[in-house]
Amino acid sequence: MERSIKMTDFKKKILEGIPNNLPKPKRYDLRINHAPKRKCLLSKDEVVLAIKNALRYFPAKMHKELIKEFHQELKDYGKIYMYRFRPDYKIKARNIDDFPHQSKQAACIQLMLSNNLDYAVAQHPHELITYGGNGSVFQNWAQYLLCMQYLATMSDEQTLVLYSGHPMGLFPSHPNAPRVVITNGMMIPNYSKPEDLERFNSLGVTQYGQMTAGSFMYIGPQGIVHGTTITLLNAARKIDENAIDLNGKIFVSSGLGGMSGAQAKAGVIAKGISVIAEINPLVIKKRHEQGWVNEVYDNLDLLISRVLEVKIRKEPISIAYKGNIIDLLEKFIKEGVSVDIGSDQTSLHNPYLGGYYPVGFSYKDSNEMIKENPEKFKKEVQRSLVRHVEAIDRLCQNGMYFFDYGNAFLLESSRAKANILDENGDFKYPSYVQDIMGPMCFDYGFGPFRWVCSSNDPKDLQKTDEIACDVLKNIAKDCPEEIELQIRDNINWIQEAGKNNMVVGSQARILYADAEGRIKIAKAFNNAIKDKIISGPIILGRDHHDVSGTDSPYRETANIYDGSQFTADMAIHNVIGDSFRGATWVSIHNGGGVGWGEVINGGFGLVLDGSYESEKKLESMLFWDVNNGIARRSWAGNPGAKFSIKRSMLENKKLTVTISNDVNDDLLKQVSE
Repeated sequence: MERSIKMTDFKKKILEGIPNNLPKPKRYDLRINHAPKRKCLLSKDEVVLAIKNALRYFPAKMHKELIKEFHQELKDYGKIYMYRFRPDYKIKARNIDDFPHQSKQAACIQLMLSNNLDYAVAQHPHELITYGGNGSVFQNWAQYLLCMQYLATMSDEQTLVLYSGHPMGLFPSHPNAPRVVITNGMMIPNYSKPEDLERFNSLGVTQYGQMTAGSFMYIGPQGIVHGTTITLLNAARKIDENAIDLNGKIFVSSGLGGMSGAQAKAGVIAKGISVIAEINPLVIKKRHEQGWVNEVYDNLDLLISRVLEVKIRKEPISIAYKGNIIDLLEKFIKEGVSVDIGSDQTSLHNPYLGGYYPVGFSYKDSNEMIKENPEKFKKEVQRSLVRHVEAIDRLCQNGMYFFDYGNAFLLESSRAKANILDENGDFKYPSYVQDIMGPMCFDYGFGPFRWVCSSNDPKDLQKTDEIACDVLKNIAKDCPEEIELQIRDNINWIQEAGKNNMVVGSQARILYADAEGRIKIAKAFNNAIKDKIISGPIILGRDHHDVSGTDSPYRETANIYDGSQFTADMAIHNVIGDSFRGATWVSIHNGGGVGWGEVINGGFGLVLDGSYESEKKLESMLFWDVNNGIARRSWAGNPGAKFSIKRSMLENKKLTVTISNDVNDDLLKQVSE
């Protein structure tokens, strides 16, 4: 593990950037959860180009030694990570004053990207992957070193430009411009197929930034815990009109690595019984040690017995099955145990490189197959998806409610020729956005608003929890009944957040809020900083999985039915609009959630420092960041969004939005007939 290193040395190392002298090679640490090794699919000429692209980060005196090393990495891992240049200091969130900086805003960004690579947070930290199997912060360690150096030396009159992890440089700008502008995976459309990603990523010219990985806004699995909690609460209410929460109900899914790690914890917070399959033993160990999983079983008989026991007592519990989800589902079927709610959160946007593991093979054997026989691995994954869907069908026939949790399960199952389509050629199971998140949250402007304390002090986080709770309680006093349940759920969430031990990595919090809630909470934070109640700046952000940030027909925009769910105007407009309304940094990505070529998504970071300027920025940017998406959803004809955008126009007279007119369906029958 990293050696202890003095703070002054830490700052010197960051300011050094790429070292003048070659550091010693790093051993491949088997104690760390590594990304699967993949077969290099580049041609001979492309191998030469990939090595040339990697060497250009370093002075010529280093090339003779590095050329062999990089060639070997390409053979062994399918891409060049530059392991030798991984720093010796521990990468983690710190108080911003611990980072060398000329700009407080840039120091905040150093905190955020460091959190994304913290061992306790990142899925594959040595490969610079935060979550989702391939959600990358940078492509290689040279990019990390350069980026940190630029952030440490830049001023508030410069903007750092990042091309898919590559720091293109510092460009003159002005204090109200973003300090960093990030793009990830932005390809010419004809070169945005899944196989293109592997080729161009191996060449070192693009990366899959997922959502909050490549935008430096990941806050550990807490970020998805809240969204999953809200989803499960509303799923329980959907199947049982008398349900308040998930109490006494069994929720079964798969995946505990990265964002999927939230499932077990969220089920318990929703007062249910979570049973989650995971094949990677290191992932299970991490979640168990963090307390996000209560019990672990590799024996299905013992597991079923335990599930039946806690169901009788209606005891909230999270159980991990160390094995394949298909074996788990088929055991429930064999034993005649009814499952109430089912889903899947494997990384199926990346199905053939470790995002999904086939049944009948060990984790070790599967990873060897990925590298040595990728075609066989692909066939086994497809066979498993067919069998997976068959098990879901049988459980649903016995009363289970299944939803796709935005991980491309339905999409990849259809590509595997599983029986996943209805007679009209549509998916026979809904996306959670279609059934739950879209009509209940996004259409009303509610989405994952988050903040991070730049002091890295738990006391500051506790103060922000109290402030946010007070704001929501005041809003609840006279809120419309259409959003009353959402407000209540989020008050309950924030009141219990500290007790639920949510923090992994940075001192961060998340809740679902609309534009009114986000703006009022942010203003209250800004005032608290000004009054020295909070000791340092607060960094605002959100998941890209939000009202306006993402165009994704199989997830975020799945409940839009006017045909525009396949367009990406909303996400592009959102990032442009955020950039000139005060965002500290902005990002726009190809890929995230359901996969490369299937989604365009963007995000922002906004640093509050207690100033009047911060207040003006937050008012303008947060209002736009939410209402852009509501306006689009309203134009598509979504009733909740129409209600919300009309309410926003009443609140802000400068807002004028085109409202769609309803069309009589009986009149349209004349055309179809």
